[in-house]
Amino acid sequence: MLDAVVVGAGPNGLTAAVELARRGFSVAVFEARDTIGGGARTEELTLPGFRHDPCSAAHPLGINSPAFRALPLERYGLEWLHADLPMAHPFPDGTAAVLSRSVAETAASFGPRDAGAYRRLVTPFLRRWDTLARDFMSLPLTALPRDPVTLARFGLVGLPPSTWLMRRFRDERAKTLFAGLVAHVIAPLDGFATGGVGLVFALAAHARGWPVARGGSQSVSDALAAYLKDLGGTVHTDYEVKRLDDLPPARAYVFDTSPTALARIAGLGRYYDKYRYGPGVFKIDYALDGPVPWTAEEARVAGTVQIGADSAEIGTALRAASREGRAPARPFLISVQPSIADPGRAPAGKQVFWVYGHVPNGWRGDLTDAIERQLERYAPGFRDRVLARATAGPPELAARNANYVGGDIASGAASGLQLLLRPRPSLFPYSTPHPAVFICSSASPPGPGVHGMSGHNAAKAVWRRLRQS
Repeated sequence: MLDAVVVGAGPNGLTAAVELARRGFSVAVFEARDTIGGGARTEELTLPGFRHDPCSAAHPLGINSPAFRALPLERYGLEWLHADLPMAHPFPDGTAAVLSRSVAETAASFGPRDAGAYRRLVTPFLRRWDTLARDFMSLPLTALPRDPVTLARFGLVGLPPSTWLMRRFRDERAKTLFAGLVAHVIAPLDGFATGGVGLVFALAAHARGWPVARGGSQSVSDALAAYLKDLGGTVHTDYEVKRLDDLPPARAYVFDTSPTALARIAGLGRYYDKYRYGPGVFKIDYALDGPVPWTAEEARVAGTVQIGADSAEIGTALRAASREGRAPARPFLISVQPSIADPGRAPAGKQVFWVYGHVPNGWRGDLTDAIERQLERYAPGFRDRVLARATAGPPELAARNANYVGGDIASGAASGLQLLLRPRPSLFPYSTPHPAVFICSSASPPGPGVHGMSGHNAAKAVWRRLRQS
């Protein structure tokens, strides 16, 4: 009998398996698709030689993850590559605010009226970032806080809505960039704890940047799988699990799946019926005949580019997708330019480009024209660079990754109390009513992103149970 079976070979499932195998437990991973990776995969979606990331592409939480930093993943091929700027936010007038590794450079891009306010906001937390990140991403009850005072101060700033935090800024440049940071979790700007969301992304950039993985996000998953195999674990692909009886006998079963799928497979009935799924996204991967022709110089050297004219436009787009059930006329866009840091992702002189906008959960329309009209506002002539495009709305995203219910790439609404208390309000979020069944996906704390911490935290709950039995 195995000690543990993990269902789902995404970053969290693989991390959970690694953490258990490191502690001497026998582990096997079962993945429904024919390749591992989940939200961290790389494929030729458009033309031969163009390597795209179907989901996550830039990894501010990955490079800052306490779990990943404790593992020897670089020995298994994982290499982080950085653009000159982690992120840029261009404006219609051809200028841009930036999120730089340097706090001073970032503050200067906001203008003199907000530079000091930004430095005062981030500097106290940046000094304690590694401890803060570990405490923040390990909660709840997986480890005692190492610095409870700093964590409490962060809570005072981060738990209110981001609209409260943005009152510190007087000009629109800083407000717009910060609103864009909040929108990475597809949460309305006035939602609970959204100030903390924006602050975490900013601090992560200052601490270690927003890199891409050399060769694509698949490198993250491949490194975890290779390390797991060296530890004696096994990975089985093309193995769909419909019920627990489909799996070999084990002392524990760990699910890197949606709560909906877990309840169905493990026979948990209506246990997760109150779990909410959030807006979906409409994503386009482009093969380009050269770089994106951004008007703002800063955007030409940034790994990630946020696109929204001001905080009001961003807020309107988020409300449309999350509360009003419609696709925004001017979607807020998050785009990634992997070729800026990793030219090998495309043939010489060409580039891959990744962009998405928010849409209602399960939306079946086509946002291509609206996305490209937005891009043309900030990069005139963009369409002339397009060699090929691969589009994916909510139905296609859900078909590629069953965890993205209705196209929700966060695997659950990151709004209200569910931003922090996932998948149910509980002091033991990784446990289920079945004593041998656990959840480790992005539907559990600390939530979405390629960081492995949900798997890391769940593995702690599993090995504590295994040692007791």
